[in-house]
Amino acid sequence: MIIAAMIFRLRAPWVHSLKEKRMIVKSLVAQLQNRFHVSAAEIDAQDTHQIIVLGLAAVVPHNALADSLMDEISQFVETATDAEIVEETREIR
Repeated sequence: MIIAAMIFRLRAPWVHSLKEKRMIVKSLVAQLQNRFHVSAAEIDAQDTHQIIVLGLAAVVPHNALADSLMDEISQFVETATDAEIVEETREIR
């Protein structure tokens, strides 16, 4: 069993309230869960309006599938939101 884990740090400069941020986070998390069947949640900077930190994890059978899945998720996050990806961390355990 292999665990693919990712952390995305996004910047959304147009967000001016936590309510706006929650709407973006909720939508993105739901899309990731539905499309890729991963666990996803906001894991840091919950009180900062313009920074979104998402953590994702998935159990996969082998490394090649982990790499492929993480590439697809990265491309999806890039196109699914107008927020800028400031940092992306990948880990295979």
